[in-house]
Amino acid sequence: MLALMDFTVAQQSEADWPEVWRVLEPAFHAGESYPLPRDVTEADAKTYWIKKDGYNGVARDNTGGVIGVYYLRPDQGGPGAHVCNAGYVIAETARGHGYAAKLCIQSQEQARALGYLAMKFNLVVSANAAAVRAWRRAGMDIIATVPNAFRLPDGELSDAFIMYRDLSA
Repeated sequence: MLALMDFTVAQQSEADWPEVWRVLEPAFHAGESYPLPRDVTEADAKTYWIKKDGYNGVARDNTGGVIGVYYLRPDQGGPGAHVCNAGYVIAETARGHGYAAKLCIQSQEQARALGYLAMKFNLVVSANAAAVRAWRRAGMDIIATVPNAFRLPDGELSDAFIMYRDLSA
């Protein structure tokens, strides 16, 4: 069982953005997991990450340092708005400690509180084995594989998984 109390999560405020960007920037520029140009600007990243109809969480350790961030938002509109999409980035200094799975589990509780009945990830790069393991530990199931859906920085193509979890139970 994963211990969940070694960090706190709060809704992101405008004042949090500089710290959030410090977490997002290296991940986005690495080009290994998010479908953004590797040279994405801060302004474009902010537009991508923060949506008016979404929820953004900021996880902090016991010293107040940001260890990870996430977003929740409707995967589709209208009749599909009860399924959320989510994205996560763990700070480089916090990786390897199980925070991704723990943060995903915490976000599932937040999603339930917001009225979502399911969570779906549309693009989990299969070459990102650590993320796949983390999401499976958090109860996400691979429901489909999209062949050659993601071009890695070295030019190689990687399959991408669509992952899903029912939150209604």
